[in-house]
Amino acid sequence: MANIRKGDLVQVISGPTQDRGGDRGRQGRVIGVQQDRVIVEGVNYVTKHVRVGQTQRGTKTGGIEKHEAPIHVSNVALVDPETKLPARVGFTVETDKQGKTTRVRFFKKSRRVETKKSIAARSAKSEDAPAKAATKAATKDAETATEKDAE
Repeated sequence: MANIRKGDLVQVISGPTQDRGGDRGRQGRVIGVQQDRVIVEGVNYVTKHVRVGQTQRGTKTGGIEKHEAPIHVSNVALVDPETKLPARVGFTVETDKQGKTTRVRFFKKSRRVETKKSIAARSAKSEDAPAKAATKAATKDAETATEKDAE
C-alpha cells in the first residue's frame, strides 16, 4: 500500500534548495500518483513546447506551456497537519464491529533533535516579541500625544 495518495500535503526533501532555483522545502498537494512517482501542485515545473494545431471550432492550440512534472516518491515526505513538518507514517490495523479490518495511516512522532541553532533562533524570537510590542506601544502613545497637542 502506498504511503502517499492523491490530495495529501507533501514536502520536497531532496534536490537543490529554493535559493539555488530548486524546490527543496516547498510544500504542495498531490495532484496525481503514477506508480512510484507523484505530481505535486506548484512543484517541479517544466516547459513543454506543443505543436500548433486547430480544434474542431477552429481555435488555435499549442505554444509554450508550463506544467508540473512527476517527482519520485522517495524525494517527497508527507507533512504532519499538526506540526506542519515532514514526518514518517505508519499503519495500524483496526477492526470494526462487523469484523471488517482496515489499515489506518498515522504520523509517527518526529525524531528531530533540537540543535543549538534552532534553540537560539527560538529564544531570539521570544525575546524580540516583547521588545517589538513595547516599541509599538511607545510609538502609538507618541502619536496620540501629538494629536492632542495639535488640538
